[in-house]
Amino acid sequence: METHDYSVGLDIGTTKIVAIVGRKNAHGKIEVLGVGKAKSLGVHKGIVNNISQTISSIKAAISEAEKSSGVPIHRVTVGIAGKHIRSLQHSDYIMRENPDKYITDEDIEILKDQVKKLVMLPGEEIIHVLPQEYKVDSEGEIQEPIGMHGKRLEANFHVVVGQMGSIRNIARCVREAGLEMEALTLEPLASSEAVLTTEEKEAGVAIVDIGGGTTDIAIFKDNIIRHTCVIPYGGGIITDDIKEGCSIIEKHAEQLKVKFGSAVPDLEKDSTFVTIPGLHGRPDKEISLKSLASIINARVEEILEMVNTELKAYGAYEQKRKLIAGIVLTGGGSNLKNLRQLANYVTGFDARIGFANEYIANDKNQYLKSPEFATSIGLLMESLKIHDKKPVEKPVEEPKVIEVPQAENTVEEVKTEEQEITQHIEEVKKNKPTFGQSILEKVKKFFEEVE
Repeated sequence: METHDYSVGLDIGTTKIVAIVGRKNAHGKIEVLGVGKAKSLGVHKGIVNNISQTISSIKAAISEAEKSSGVPIHRVTVGIAGKHIRSLQHSDYIMRENPDKYITDEDIEILKDQVKKLVMLPGEEIIHVLPQEYKVDSEGEIQEPIGMHGKRLEANFHVVVGQMGSIRNIARCVREAGLEMEALTLEPLASSEAVLTTEEKEAGVAIVDIGGGTTDIAIFKDNIIRHTCVIPYGGGIITDDIKEGCSIIEKHAEQLKVKFGSAVPDLEKDSTFVTIPGLHGRPDKEISLKSLASIINARVEEILEMVNTELKAYGAYEQKRKLIAGIVLTGGGSNLKNLRQLANYVTGFDARIGFANEYIANDKNQYLKSPEFATSIGLLMESLKIHDKKPVEKPVEEPKVIEVPQAENTVEEVKTEEQEITQHIEEVKKNKPTFGQSILEKVKKFFEEVE
């Protein structure tokens, strides 16, 4: 099987690292070839804080995925989250040299590259430049300008920005695990790819992905991404609260949350207790399910209030921006009993749990139905999209890939030898018709003389 026949999504989460290998079948659905899952040890609140542990966790997930799929893994599409992520709106335009020629993908790429040169705060870097509506000459609210004629091409952009250090750390972990990073994708965008329908994005919807360390939000309206953000709290902090509130060890707190936890205390009986074994000969502990639900409820309400703040920041309660499709809850944290009802109550929007398996063709045992796989399946879909584009646009794409490192240094760190050779050829064309090697030597000589 050739490399471009299959794709890999790698979700580097706070609690787990998941690698999913898949390809598209004849009907355009995804056929999952293998899944690898490992405990994530070096990530805190979506940010890598221990390089060597993260590398070994990635290696463990990848080797399990390779075994179960029977294919070697070299390139991966990786997700990014963490509290350092922020988004902003920006408008920009280009004047086209030849308005008689119709607008192509190339014009849009030129416009995007211009936005990528935006000056950010020190230590920040642009991760995504997502066009919203376009304007051609004086005609506004255009969703798809390709094929139109015009001199001035303008667009509103949703720009996602992250800390350079965090991006570098992820890139380094992936590289040291012996992999090449083909793309870096914001995790809520990947999750929305896997669990949202086009109708929901059109009507207005917020995806709330409750992970172990972060809660990621993406809001869509009129099929356009409107708002993204990352809240630095997730299921892990609920476990911590149970651990402290019930004075038990973390392993037991996690089991309690998963098996008996509920987000609404009023729906639990006073008389139901669960017994936790005592440590080293100490007496067993009796914990009431109602008091367990009270502990969980306090923290979940806090997280949902933060979600509400983000919905208000977007303007979800205004008539024009109303989210008709409400909220879609996904991620491992959305498995919590009665969470949907609490989300309805706190936000006032209808909520549903988002499962990622509707795009999967071969999930007969429903293993991938769990919402915790939403991000990794979304990353796999993103990777398949990249591969779909490549064969058609290869001659046009290569020079474009070379321009990206100026704005996104992560790509530069994970550049293939083939791209480096192409870059030298490009430089040769621009400068002198000599070999790339001699140009490099001249540059070296020049710097030595300057010193």
